[in-house]
Amino acid sequence: MSGEETRDGARRKNASRRGRGEAGADDRGARPSTARRELVENELYEHATRLFAERGFAGTSLQDIAAALGITRPALYYYVKSKDELLAKLVTEVTNGPLDDLNELAARTDLDAVAKLRGVVEVIVGRRTAQPERFRLLIRSEAELPAELVEAYDEGRREVLATIAGIVEDGVRAGRFRPVDARVAALGVLGMCNWVAWWFHPGGRDSGESVVAQLADMAVGALQRPDGHVLDGEGPAAALKMLRQDLDHLERILDV
Repeated sequence: MSGEETRDGARRKNASRRGRGEAGADDRGARPSTARRELVENELYEHATRLFAERGFAGTSLQDIAAALGITRPALYYYVKSKDELLAKLVTEVTNGPLDDLNELAARTDLDAVAKLRGVVEVIVGRRTAQPERFRLLIRSEAELPAELVEAYDEGRREVLATIAGIVEDGVRAGRFRPVDARVAALGVLGMCNWVAWWFHPGGRDSGESVVAQLADMAVGALQRPDGHVLDGEGPAAALKMLRQDLDHLERILDV
């Protein structure tokens, strides 16, 4: 028996014990504790993601998921009542998870736009490197999502984009970023971050931390003004002062 098979067997035994001791409390009526419930739910999402990817949403049953988790189907009902509910939870976790973090980041008053942009990359890329399969599954399953889930997913994406664009716009107004179109810049940053889910492999040549750090540097480097070339203050007067400096530089180059 291979090491992988041994580990998989151990996981199933552990899950089975959890199922009998908590979720399988259909005989005793006990409910799992919050911490253990979160642990089992995370493993549930992992197995469901893998099975949906292998067999498709329509080709996967709750019994398949329960068997992979090592619990009975009645025990599974403590965590999810249907495949649609499970898919809805996965969509919510993938979209609302980073959105909550990004909104909290954008509201911080102790960080400037550069630090917030780094934080954006840390939040999104951190999630993509930790759970790339979940994001890939979401993209592949868009055609199978119920209408209400599609609407919620689209709204979540719009809010993420608006939050990032707001951070970029703040940076432009403060003179920390070049005068770019904030929405286009936000789309570029978001696309770079999301694409990680398609090429990053946990345990591969690159660590999640190194990928996050490098992409954060790239995002900031693409938008930040050159060193030493930032607004001297805030407001229109500071912007006009920088504009005059730029025009003086241009005149010297053109020798006019």
